Amino acid sequence: MEITFHGAARSTTGSMHLLSIGGKKVLLDCGLNQGKRKEAFEMNRNFPFEGSDIDACVLSHAHIDHSGNLPSLVKNGFSGPIYATSATSDLCEIMLMDSAYLQTKDVEYVNKKRKKQGKNPFEPLYVAEDVKKTLPLFQALPYENPVEIVPGLKVTLHDAGHILGSALTELEFESKGRETQRLLFTGDMGRKNMPILRDPVMVRGVQFLITESTYGDRLHPPEEDVKKKLQNLCRSIEERQSRLIIPAFSVGRTQQVLYFLNELYNEGCLSSIPVYVDSPLSTKATKVYEDHDECYDHKMLQKIRDNSNPFTLKNINYVTETAESKELNHIQGPVIIISASGMCEGGRILHHLKNSVEDESNIILIVGYQAEHTLGRRIINKESPIKIFGEKYELNAKVHSIQALSAHADRDEMLDYFEEMGPEVDRTFIVHGERDQQKPFASRLQSLGARKVTIPERKSSYEI
Repeated sequence: MEITFHGAARSTTGSMHLLSIGGKKVLLDCGLNQGKRKEAFEMNRNFPFEGSDIDACVLSHAHIDHSGNLPSLVKNGFSGPIYATSATSDLCEIMLMDSAYLQTKDVEYVNKKRKKQGKNPFEPLYVAEDVKKTLPLFQALPYENPVEIVPGLKVTLHDAGHILGSALTELEFESKGRETQRLLFTGDMGRKNMPILRDPVMVRGVQFLITESTYGDRLHPPEEDVKKKLQNLCRSIEERQSRLIIPAFSVGRTQQVLYFLNELYNEGCLSSIPVYVDSPLSTKATKVYEDHDECYDHKMLQKIRDNSNPFTLKNINYVTETAESKELNHIQGPVIIISASGMCEGGRILHHLKNSVEDESNIILIVGYQAEHTLGRRIINKESPIKIFGEKYELNAKVHSIQALSAHADRDEMLDYFEEMGPEVDRTFIVHGERDQQKPFASRLQSLGARKVTIPERKSSYEI
């Protein structure tokens, strides 16, 4: 088997790895690159292969940096099956359509200014019609169910505990003159003892590992800090009669934030501050969460049995219509607004930031990882001014972050998982991380006995 790393190689977005075996080609993930807009757009548009050359795709989970370029792949000629869990398939149905919608709207907005400036208009990467051609290709696979997807290659999906439906992808294949070999692709590795979802499944006895490294040299603070910090921020906006703006991924992070706000409300700590989830995608994603309780941990299942669904908190308001979203700009504080996208690269969050960042009484709360060159990274770095829709705004609002909500395993959690895997791993490839996280993570893996550790460059290929 040959592996070629086409995305999330020495970066954190655009996950895409090509397997070549027995004349067949299988793609692991097909995500959108995010960051510098022009550079990312060119990478997303220009595939290093023909879509028609790909026989099948296996999707680790629904996050856009892992799934978001599937419609472009279909535009490029791909017509094979896309294997994913049922929950991932359902989430992609809404997320890919939302991605097409946001691209279309953002391009329309930007093109108005480009026209005035005499510049050529941009085109969206793909549109809704491309998504409609992509969705019928999904084939849902249950966890722990081996399936041969091309001759000589079996796939088994294990629960990764990262977001709803996320999977650790185990690939079993024949090697010349050798017994059956096994490769594990982590996708995004989840964490133990996090709310809502089950813990990641331990997969042992694999010879090859492709692992993420988002937090390869960082540790997450303890979970109890989440509620305490949320409570303090809520008190602050009550005192100031101001806004708490939370950019959050529609899938995973929004539901986690609601979970903890629900606990604070039930404990009498949240008062009556209204909470607005201003994202049609978040609303739809939360409904998908409610439909897939097979992914829930015991505590979440017990809440459902006790009629204490954290997604139906009394003072939560789900906003879908554009007019309702615009009205939020005129609501007096205190108010909590949760909106997407999580890295502030598109969607309604941009409008809320535009109307809030220059007021020093407001608070911007970052609750997720912010990739290099994204607006979210510039906000968390407290750079000022920042550009939103091409216009400059002073970042006067207070900026806070809660890293304990991360759905990615941190350094020690990943190292513990590697140790439990056993001594069979012959070769490890480190992807989905920035260089300052990957290099120390590689060193730590080697100190634990990892035989050969590689940090592949984009477009590099390896025989295993």
